[in-house]
Amino acid sequence: MHTQSIPLISPAIGTRRELASLHFGPRDAAAGQQKIYIQAALHADETPAMLVGVMLRRRLMELDAAGDVDAQIVLVPVANPVGLAQQVLGQFIGRFDLASGRNFNRSFPALAGGATARDGVLGPNAQDNIADVRKLMRETLARQKPRTEFESLQHALLELSLDADVVIDLHCSLEATLHLYTSDEAWPQFEPLARYLGTEASLIATDSGGQSFDEAHSLSWWTLQQQLSDATLLPPGTIAATIECRGQRDVTYETAARDAEAIIDFLRARGAIRGAPRTLPPLIREPTPLAGSEQFYAPSSGILVHRATPGDLIRPSDPLFDIVDPLTDETHTVYSHTEGIFYMRRAIRFVTAGAPLGRVTGTRQIRTGVLLGA
Repeated sequence: MHTQSIPLISPAIGTRRELASLHFGPRDAAAGQQKIYIQAALHADETPAMLVGVMLRRRLMELDAAGDVDAQIVLVPVANPVGLAQQVLGQFIGRFDLASGRNFNRSFPALAGGATARDGVLGPNAQDNIADVRKLMRETLARQKPRTEFESLQHALLELSLDADVVIDLHCSLEATLHLYTSDEAWPQFEPLARYLGTEASLIATDSGGQSFDEAHSLSWWTLQQQLSDATLLPPGTIAATIECRGQRDVTYETAARDAEAIIDFLRARGAIRGAPRTLPPLIREPTPLAGSEQFYAPSSGILVHRATPGDLIRPSDPLFDIVDPLTDETHTVYSHTEGIFYMRRAIRFVTAGAPLGRVTGTRQIRTGVLLGA
């Protein structure tokens, strides 16, 4: 293993942060060799994701020392040193940049912007075309000049990951069951990962509308493919997935070790790590469209009382939340209109009117536009 660091733009005199990355496997890429990129806690207060990163580091160091790593594997255990330092009166604020209000996992620059994939531009060899497009993407990224610490962080993350074959972005939700996000095209390749992890929900969308880190990769390649009459000329150069490692309080060695070992098995199955993976477990839940997830909002302000637990199978008309007015004792109950898995909910217990409460998977598309939360 060797470590690299990328300095970020200093936001003020006397301050300096850097993005550290851990590199395993051969230093020099050989023909046909895979590159795997894994990062944790882009929303910096996602401690379960960071602990999975710790467990992955330990396992990859063992495997690398034994000569069992056949791919270039880049691990970024702390993907957001900016947000990691943000505390307000003892409260950890990791999702948004306090300097600008921007979400750390939104509005990533589109890598496809400077690349072209028109008929007649690409050659007959698909792998050569992937290499050419990656070169154009890197040139496009090099032309983008970050002006702030936030922008330099996004730039550094893309610099490390844009030429990866597989991108895995480790997050966590507020209170949640283990779930995964990926694109329609990438799902067949990530299904083994969902099986090894034992995800309770897999949410599928080609474009969720938020320009998140994973889609900065997958959506760019999909966009380029749409320019071609023969999409086989340009297979996806990168497949990407986001794993939500349960909720913020789910920080245990046992769960983190299981998640890390599931990722190792997935990489073994891909040939990135030597050795036989475990027998593939059954898929707990079939994937569902992200556009089919029902989102629930508070009809009034009050004390939030949960009527369901993340991981529960929910049916239409099942009660999910009570909101109790502490002055009048008036209670509003929020019911599901969807059958699916209750996969995430808010962690607070008092809400204002219109506040988001949680989500249930669904098989029928009921939403359009931006499918992600703020």
